[in-house]
Amino acid sequence: MYGFYRIATSVPKVQIANPSKNVENIIEILEEENKNESSIVLFPELCITGYTAGDLFLNQNLLDSQNKALKKLLQRSEKYSLIAIVGIVVSFEHRLFNCAAVIQRGKILGIVPKSYLPNKNEFYEKRYFQSGIRIKSKTLKLLNQEIPFGVDLLFSDENDITFGIEICEDLWSILPPSNQMAINGANMIFNLSASNELVGKSSYRQELVKTQSARLVCAYIYSSSGVGESSSDTIFGGDALICEYGSVLAKTERFSLDNQTIRADIDLEKVIWLRNHESYFGDSIPTEVRVIKIAPAIKISKLNRYINKHPFVPYDEKVKKEVCEEITNIQAHGLIKRLTHINSKKVVIGISGGLDSTLALLATYKAYEILNYDFKGIIAITMPGFGTTSRTKSNAIKLCETLGVTIKEIPISDISLKEFEALGHDKNIHDVTYENVQARARTSILMNLANKEGAIVIGTGDLSEIALGWCTYNGDHMSMYSLNSGIPKTLISYLVEYFTYKNEIKEILIDILNTPISPELLPHDSDKISQKTESIIGPYELHDFFLYHFLRYGAKPSKILFLANEAFEEYSKDEIKKWLDIFIKRFFTQQFKRNAMPDGVKVGTISLSPRADWRMPSDASFEEWLELS
Repeated sequence: MYGFYRIATSVPKVQIANPSKNVENIIEILEEENKNESSIVLFPELCITGYTAGDLFLNQNLLDSQNKALKKLLQRSEKYSLIAIVGIVVSFEHRLFNCAAVIQRGKILGIVPKSYLPNKNEFYEKRYFQSGIRIKSKTLKLLNQEIPFGVDLLFSDENDITFGIEICEDLWSILPPSNQMAINGANMIFNLSASNELVGKSSYRQELVKTQSARLVCAYIYSSSGVGESSSDTIFGGDALICEYGSVLAKTERFSLDNQTIRADIDLEKVIWLRNHESYFGDSIPTEVRVIKIAPAIKISKLNRYINKHPFVPYDEKVKKEVCEEITNIQAHGLIKRLTHINSKKVVIGISGGLDSTLALLATYKAYEILNYDFKGIIAITMPGFGTTSRTKSNAIKLCETLGVTIKEIPISDISLKEFEALGHDKNIHDVTYENVQARARTSILMNLANKEGAIVIGTGDLSEIALGWCTYNGDHMSMYSLNSGIPKTLISYLVEYFTYKNEIKEILIDILNTPISPELLPHDSDKISQKTESIIGPYELHDFFLYHFLRYGAKPSKILFLANEAFEEYSKDEIKKWLDIFIKRFFTQQFKRNAMPDGVKVGTISLSPRADWRMPSDASFEEWLELS
C-alpha cells in the first residue's frame, strides 16, 4: 500500500486498581482494531492499573494483580500480529519503574522505562517510581520471559517501520528522548501519557505533539488517560492524537465516558523520503541502540485517509485568507527589494486579461502601495493578436484604468505578419511557429519598452507553466523579474479572488476568474476563445497534484497515480494515467527552459529555480519514470 500503515491510539475506560477489568477492556479494543487492519495500537500511561492509583502502587497486591492480568493479555494476543503498547509498572533491581510494554503474538518484545518523572504541583511520581533514563543494555524477567529493558530500545520490521517510545513527561522535557530516537532511525514515536486537563492545556499539548512530529520528520502517536481516572484533585480528558510531519491526522473528542479509539493511515514512505532530503539528519550523531525485530505489519486492503486534491491550497477559509495575504506580501516585498536595489520606480507588465497577468499586476500594485510610489509608474501593455477576444482585452483595460496605472495598447498582428513574411511562413498554417512568433513579439515589445522607460519587465508565468514548460523559450518564458514563478495555477485563482475585497475591481476580477485559461495565440471563433490550455495539456489541478507529490515527497509515478485515483473521482483511471504521462514527459523535456529562467521569489515549499530547489540536467531521460507509472 505504497508505504501506508494503519496506526491506532486508544483511550480505554479505566477502573482504578482493577487490572483484570482493564485488560478485558484492552482485549476488546485489540480485537476490534485487528478487524480494522491496524498494525499498532497505543494505550495510555499505566492503563492496566490506572495512573492515579497513588500509594496503592506501593502495595504488592496491585503489582501481582497487574501481572496476572498482563499474562491474560499475552495469551489473548497470541492470535494477532498487531502490536499493543500498554503502560505497566515494573519492579527491577528492587525499584519500581513506570514503563511501556510492547506486545505482539503473545510475547513482550521490550519494555521501555520513563525517563523524566514529574514531581511538582499535582504530580509526585518520584514518591513511587525511579527514572529509567540511565537504563541501557539490560534485560528483566517477567512472566517467564527474558525481556530487553531500557531506554535504548527501538522496534523495527526491517522494512518501513521503526518506532521508539517515550512516556508523558519525556516529551515535555528540555531534551525529549524522541529526539535521539529519531536520529537513530525511528520514524514513529509513541507516547503513553497521563496528562490532566487545565484551562488552555489541551491546545498547548496538541501544538507540542504536532511540532515534535514536524521537527523530527516523523509520525507522533499520543494517548492520554481518560475520565475513568480519579477526579479527587485532577481530571483527565482522554486526549489522543495522531500527527504526521506537522499535520494532525486524527484526534479524539475529550471527556468521553466510553472507550475512544482513533486511527489513521500514516505514510511512512513519505516520511522516510523527507528525512533523506533533510541535511540535519545526516549531520546528527547516532548512538548505540538495540533494535528489536517485530513481525510484519498488517496489510491495508483499502486506504482510509483524506487525500487533498489541491495540496497547494489551504482547505480552511480563514487559513486561506491568511496564506493569500502572506503570499502577496512575499511577492510585493520581493519586487520592492529589486526596485529599490536598482533605484527604479517603473515596471513594464504585459496584461492579457487572464489570471496570471492579473495577479502579477495586483502584486505589483501592492508593492507600489507599500513604497508610496506613483501608480503611473506601472506601465501595463495590452498586446492584442490573432486570438485576442474582446472579453479578455476589455477586462485587461478596465482593470488597469480602475487601478490608475498607465495603460498602453500595442497590437502585434502586423508585426507578426511581417515576421511570417520574412520567415517565409504561411499565415494560414497555425503551427508552433505561428504561435511562438506572437509570443516572442510580445516579449520583444515589453523588453524594448522597458529599455525606453528605464523600467524592468515583470514576468507573469506561474509555477505550473514552468513545470510543464508551457511557455515560449525567450518569449513569455523570459522577463527581468518573474513575480509568479513560485505560485502554482491552482493557487493563482485563490490569490486573485483574495483581491476582490477591493470593491472597485471586484466585478472585473470575478469575470477574469470565470474566463477559460488560454494563451490566445490561435484565431478566435466569433470572438470566443478557441484555444483552451487545459484541453491541450490537461487539467491544471491534476498537474499541480502530480508536481506536489513528485517534488515535495519524491513519490514514484505509481504512487502518484494511486494517490490521484484516491483523490479525484471526476476523472477516470485512464484519464489520470494519460495526463500523468504527459506531465512526466513535459517535466523532463522542458528542463532547459527552467535552467535559464529569470529571478523570481520562492513563496511556498516548492520552487523550480535552478538557484533554489531544483537542479536537473536538461537531457535526463524520462523512460524509467514512464515505465513506473
